[in-house]
Amino acid sequence: MFKYVLIFCCLAFLSNAQTTTRILFVFDASNSMVGKHGDIQRMEGAKQMFNKFIDSLSKLKNYQFALRMYGHTVKYPPGDCKDSKLVVPFNMKNGLEIIKQKVNEAKPTGITPIEHSLTESANDFPDKKARNMIILITDGIEECGGDPCAARQKLYEKGIIFKPVIIGIGLTIEQIKTFECVGTYFDFDDPDIYSDVTELIKTQKIKKTSAQVNLLDSKNKPTESNVNMTFYDVNRKKYKYNYIHTLNKFGNPDTLYIDDFPTYKVIVHTIPPKESEEVKLTEGKHTTIPISAPQGAMVVSRPNGVYNFNEKVKYIVRHANEKQTLHVQSISTYEQYIIGTYDLEILTLPRTYLQAVKIEQSKLNEILLPSAGMLQVKAIEAGDGCILMKKNGKMERVTNLTSGTNQTFYLQPGDYVIEWRSKSLKGSIYTIEKKFNIKPDQSTLVELYK
Repeated sequence: MFKYVLIFCCLAFLSNAQTTTRILFVFDASNSMVGKHGDIQRMEGAKQMFNKFIDSLSKLKNYQFALRMYGHTVKYPPGDCKDSKLVVPFNMKNGLEIIKQKVNEAKPTGITPIEHSLTESANDFPDKKARNMIILITDGIEECGGDPCAARQKLYEKGIIFKPVIIGIGLTIEQIKTFECVGTYFDFDDPDIYSDVTELIKTQKIKKTSAQVNLLDSKNKPTESNVNMTFYDVNRKKYKYNYIHTLNKFGNPDTLYIDDFPTYKVIVHTIPPKESEEVKLTEGKHTTIPISAPQGAMVVSRPNGVYNFNEKVKYIVRHANEKQTLHVQSISTYEQYIIGTYDLEILTLPRTYLQAVKIEQSKLNEILLPSAGMLQVKAIEAGDGCILMKKNGKMERVTNLTSGTNQTFYLQPGDYVIEWRSKSLKGSIYTIEKKFNIKPDQSTLVELYK
């Protein structure tokens, strides 16, 4: 069954009614157009459709035309997925007649790179000052593994709005569904199709679809900002956009102009992350997406001491009474968290545990650790050993000693003991025990050979 589609894509818009309208025809001259639709070849049917539209559109004022073809130079098989070229640019003398000539001369030849051709079409317009449109004539069969939806996304990324209208012939329900993410479908067999589409081209204005993400504080005010957010296409199960949330100069969430087709879910990468409900945008309207994300901040630091300059201590942040790690943060650094209660495991020697640390809206919780002391351990030869601390009547290992003869550790204040034996002495009886005390901001020397 012969099928081809005509896709009208609005790429840019100016509200002035006298603005020039540029129409770029993208014509499929690939080998797949050789098939039959009833008694007519696909290519001949496409040419007839093209000529009717060109004759209708050529009567309009302030219009310019150009032609891109694909699949027209490299014979299939094997074809070339880059076989797409601007054949007649805008502002060419007698351009409309040349366009008709090139289309009428076209013979089904190569392969069908729809996505590549649509993406390249964005570069065919001299600028964005005009009302730029694309008319794609194709049999609708992408043969290069491309995706017109992906092309639409790429055009958006270039700042070009791509809102198509699709006219198809002989498409099955399943085939029509493949174009749902591309635009609105019309049936070629509708006797009013030419007048309807021509009128649409003359009157169509880009209805800019916009959204803003309101990151709500504990008072449901959209004051939170400066955090990454990802827009996911729920149906296609992939992400569409990544932005850093911003408040404009008036203190309001920034307006985003995005594709209205997908159903979105927005993930805000706070600690822990927050997400929106599923959101369906309405074409031409502004949608507010609220997400509860009240935040406060936390910093763990030590008093300014002599021996903490090179200390690289991190700490693990978890929800209170939970085991899953939410974040790992370095001391003396500032980080925001969703308000709530957290447990901290600070990787000091020995480890420091803080329970039920509260994060409150727009407040900084400053947690001060006692200053560490510096331990220097010296030995005349390599050995094995560890540092222990007496806790709750038991000896708990703090850290092992290395085999080096000079070692430095930063320890929390308290009473410790070192157990050590020289590698050259092969009896446990030769174990040396050294007790010592660590005081904040003081250096302690333990010599294992005395």
